Amino acid sequence: MYFKRQFNQRKAIRFRQFSRKGYALFACLGRVVTIGVLSVATLRSAAVTTDSVSVVGDVYVVGDSVANTPDKEATLDDVEVTGSRAPLALGQAARMVTVLTRDDIQAAPVQSINDLLKMAIGVDVRQRGPLGAQTDVGIRGSTQEQITILLNGINICDPQTGHNAFDLPCDLSDIIRIEVLEGPASRVYGTSSLVGAINIVTNDGKSKRSEVRVEGGSFGYLSAAAKLSIVNSQLSINYTRSDGYQRSKAGALNSDYSGVKAFYQGAYTKEQIRLNWHAGISSKGWGSNTFYSARYDEQYEHTTKLFTALQGETEGFIHFRPAIYWNRSYDRFELIRGSEAKVPFNHHRTDVFGINLNSYFDWQWGRTALGAEFRNEDIVSGNLGEPLNNPHGHYKYGLNRSNLSFYLEHNLLLKKFTISAGLITVKNTWNEMPFTLYPGIDASLRLGDHWKLYASYNASLRMPSFTELYYSVGGHKADKYLKAEEMQALEGGVKYSSRWLTVHTSIFHHHARNMIDWVMDTRNADPVWQSVNHTKINTLGEEITLNSQLSSLNFQLSYCHLHQSKDEQPFLQSQYSLEYLRHKMTAQVQMHLWEAFDLTLNYRWQDRMGSYTTVDGEVRAYHPYSVVDARLSWDQAGYAIYLEGNNLTNHRYVDYGNVVQPGCWITAGIKLKVSDFWGD
Repeated sequence: MYFKRQFNQRKAIRFRQFSRKGYALFACLGRVVTIGVLSVATLRSAAVTTDSVSVVGDVYVVGDSVANTPDKEATLDDVEVTGSRAPLALGQAARMVTVLTRDDIQAAPVQSINDLLKMAIGVDVRQRGPLGAQTDVGIRGSTQEQITILLNGINICDPQTGHNAFDLPCDLSDIIRIEVLEGPASRVYGTSSLVGAINIVTNDGKSKRSEVRVEGGSFGYLSAAAKLSIVNSQLSINYTRSDGYQRSKAGALNSDYSGVKAFYQGAYTKEQIRLNWHAGISSKGWGSNTFYSARYDEQYEHTTKLFTALQGETEGFIHFRPAIYWNRSYDRFELIRGSEAKVPFNHHRTDVFGINLNSYFDWQWGRTALGAEFRNEDIVSGNLGEPLNNPHGHYKYGLNRSNLSFYLEHNLLLKKFTISAGLITVKNTWNEMPFTLYPGIDASLRLGDHWKLYASYNASLRMPSFTELYYSVGGHKADKYLKAEEMQALEGGVKYSSRWLTVHTSIFHHHARNMIDWVMDTRNADPVWQSVNHTKINTLGEEITLNSQLSSLNFQLSYCHLHQSKDEQPFLQSQYSLEYLRHKMTAQVQMHLWEAFDLTLNYRWQDRMGSYTTVDGEVRAYHPYSVVDARLSWDQAGYAIYLEGNNLTNHRYVDYGNVVQPGCWITAGIKLKVSDFWGD
């Protein structure tokens, strides 16, 4: 397994490979974030309290010592430490960030990024279909609309709906880490990061590893992927299909899946200028059985998404980090699969264009960051928006809105104490929203070599999606005058770190107003789902995570408890905001068995609040359930063979409405590491 060495070097190190990448989530936190990682833990917190540099597998951890020591540079392979929007000399982060590393991804018994996030203790993954067909992802009691999804630091949220936010173009093998920021981050990301952010960081194109992977398993599952790395660029292609795990009452496939994705990324460096770019496509279709209505069990949806981005960085007294991006999405929903004559299909196309400029500079009183972003969101649709002057094809309606934001952040460092304070001011053209200010402040105190205390206050907002504003078909009635959601959050925590044990605990309180949800008045004879602004919702939560590393056995145990309170009428049924995870517990064990044999075991137990209505009109409460996943692998220099089992207890649980999840799912695969055969 892994061996952790301690080096008592009281100096700061900036790692050349990752420290200057502006696309990292940490780049928006206003400080260098040092990743304190227990090499075995599936999920890790980005913080450290020791005065040392620790080597943990591929991860190097820089400790805190002297506040303003000049950075030294070192070239180290596969170092997963990133810079920030306003990088500090020694990485004294006040906010905790959960990090899923490349080693964790390779060892996890999963087939999609969505499945990886299930083990993040503060993340709520409500999966409607396997293989990443469609998944609603929230953080700390939020809905899928209230978090920001980023690809290499680029906001890829779809303003149409958050249901398809994880239609990513990259393969699992492209990802070097996933970063999860829990808590409001609007002063960083603007109008979509109400309760947190998830950043998918891919290889920057400099990797020399090429590989081929083939796997198959239960329910007609087959996946083939290839990755080619040449001259500072990388191309990956993936095809996946499955017959699904159930059929409709008429005997037709209604949970099948078929999709293809391709992703290209590259990098260019010359003197004091660096460029990174990516382009990708994701196209897939899946049987949606009863995803949106329990009355119809042969629903179907097809989406195609295009992603492009160009990012740069310059050196000098003022460091500039500009970025420009464009994303396009197509969505077709069929209430009755293949029968448009009976019920017209829903067609949507969204275009998102953005440009931002981040910068930072040093002066006598610390390091200051400032910048601005412009983002334009446009949709043409068969049923969303205002009537078009010139309808064309399937598109008869449309809407365009723009968002302009400016931010300012300053970081003050003392030897054992760090303060990072900032604000963002936002203006959106929708409903003539004026410039509105959202502040935040983070602080941390380091006590000795092992303890760290931190606290933060942040305010945030989120603009409503186009679906929330205009979707008034199929038993739904939207309100185009919805207000923006707003939140104020307090958080405090403590972390203890030693060579063999890491314990992190935190408590947080969210006060939200104008929260958007779809609710149904069950008193009506023919009730419909209506989009509304809830008045106020308060969330109180606690989290605790324990990591332990022992020789060839590594263990992590995490628990999260949430309580939401709102003056809700008993006859109102909520679709999202009051269906939160009251309890969530996860446990992970990684064991080195013999020679190249490794075993990973994941356990997850959840208890969700709320209820759903069956096709017969019966209201049922969600029940607690547990899931056990496992992965057995034989990993050699040039190849790897593995066997995975998901939901080994074969529990057919319900985590969203009338959508029953599959039972036991077995997968076997082989991966050839082509570059290792030819020699790096």
